[in-house]
Amino acid sequence: MSLIITNIDLHYLTKAENSSDVTLKASNGPIAVTEKMSSFVESLHTVYNSKGSKAFGGFKSEPAEGFNKPFDHLMQDYLDDPEEFIPFSNQASFRLKQELEKYELSETGYLVTCHYEMLGGQFLLVALLPITEHFYVDGELNIAADQHIDTSKLTLAARIDLFAYRDNREGGKYISFIKGRAGRKVSDFFLDFLNCEEGVDPKEQSQTLVEAVEDFVNVSQLDAGEKQSTRKELLSYCKEQKETGREVNLKELSEAMPQESEDNSFYKFCQENDYGMEESFPHDQTVINKVTKYSGYGAGISVSFERSHFGRDVVYDPNRGSLTINKVPPNLKDQLMKLLADTESAPSEE
Repeated sequence: MSLIITNIDLHYLTKAENSSDVTLKASNGPIAVTEKMSSFVESLHTVYNSKGSKAFGGFKSEPAEGFNKPFDHLMQDYLDDPEEFIPFSNQASFRLKQELEKYELSETGYLVTCHYEMLGGQFLLVALLPITEHFYVDGELNIAADQHIDTSKLTLAARIDLFAYRDNREGGKYISFIKGRAGRKVSDFFLDFLNCEEGVDPKEQSQTLVEAVEDFVNVSQLDAGEKQSTRKELLSYCKEQKETGREVNLKELSEAMPQESEDNSFYKFCQENDYGMEESFPHDQTVINKVTKYSGYGAGISVSFERSHFGRDVVYDPNRGSLTINKVPPNLKDQLMKLLADTESAPSEE
């Protein structure tokens, strides 16, 4: 991947538990764009793309209360005058400080504001990078502690697609953000800081897409092999889009699928049957994975298998509620044989 940083700035924020005071520290002027910095932002871009629990939306039409200028106005001032990046990032960090003061939450981290180009797109990434303590042995063989940025625990982050913001604001999906799992309050203050509201639902769109593909392969009277090939094309295409941070495009997906002609294409099928899907939309990969794979967990039992095995190697009896596996994976078979041997050699209880 080739990433080009246009501008980047860092601020340090810390707020102790049961305190309303937030300490904010700014960097000493513009940060130099070095090779190491580019590698860091590229890794951050990859980490952000890998986060599955993302939602999408746009800026609110009304400014947030208590602020002279909401985040989107500050951002637009910068886009109109690239020399204003530092004033923009400083004012944005102050907005975050004010929002955080409203909540009884403890937060410590580095706020990174980065405008960069990658794969033909332009993005503004805003993220609060969490800090984790780690231990090490110093030169005197003493145990010492230090802190480092832990991007694997990134939960407060949003990315604005600047081309989509410029060309399609009505679509309401030019902002992506990590959807918090630890309660609404944790992510709400970050969304309020951005003056953002949720729009299109990737999970809902993905579920509709899976349903449309299943309807398509059945109506097209494809044989079992062709059906599975079509499902795999869907999975492969969506995985590639996920890895590069791009949306699912129905026309592109249709061209990747096996089809006899444009009249029998998946794209035309979707148009004729009005599934309510957008022409392009962000997707939820965990939902798409279910098109070729079934899995479940409960009561200490975990089962997972490819759809192509259903009815042959994996047989379900709904009357008995039983699942029969006719081809046991070799590594599982070895474990089962050892378990049988151990059970038979164990002394019986009387």
